[in-house]
Amino acid sequence: MEVVYEDNHIIIVNKAPGEIVQGDKTGDTPLSETVAQWIKEKYSKPGNVFLGVVHRLDRPVGGLVVFAKTSKALSRLNEMFRNGDVHKTYWAISRNKPPKEEDTLTHYITSTEKNNKSYASLTPRPGAKEARLLYRHLTSTDRYHLIEVNLLTGRKHQIRVQLSAIGCPIRGDLKYGDKRSNPDGSISLLARHIEFIHPVSGKQISVTASLPADDNLWNALSAQ
Repeated sequence: MEVVYEDNHIIIVNKAPGEIVQGDKTGDTPLSETVAQWIKEKYSKPGNVFLGVVHRLDRPVGGLVVFAKTSKALSRLNEMFRNGDVHKTYWAISRNKPPKEEDTLTHYITSTEKNNKSYASLTPRPGAKEARLLYRHLTSTDRYHLIEVNLLTGRKHQIRVQLSAIGCPIRGDLKYGDKRSNPDGSISLLARHIEFIHPVSGKQISVTASLPADDNLWNALSAQ
């Protein structure tokens, strides 16, 4: 587990693809339990350790996840995420180049629990939620394209379904239209950077995730 930032109130870790942030029906050990155990052992804390889950990343996605170590931080971070005061930047790799060098995408997203999938429409539909993001084409190799995404809303599978809607499914994301899976079952989407005002101290927090060490394509694209 890679700890990117820690203080008395928050801890930010770089999640590996394949990990779940919070417990689910699979019964697999979630990242939240791993982090709580790490804190317990590091500080020799007796009893249970408080750790609040503030937000989640999809299981096949890697990158930055923020946890709260105190109830005060948890309630304030929850409000900050709801109000859009936490700025998240993602990197995505696609086999297809986006139609514009940069653009704002607006779709209306509906989700189904049956197949755990979201659907994007350009026009409002009953039960659909507006989804907005900014994207920017950063660089390319002969076969792949690196896209930077800034979320303006937080919807289920938002980046995955919106990039797919413009013909740029994320590498490895079979659910949203890519043609081949990644060897490790991940998709090439990384929660790369997060920035916010600390909910207790008021200082600026700005952290960046390291690139996946076991996938040379990330480094090849970032070096362009």
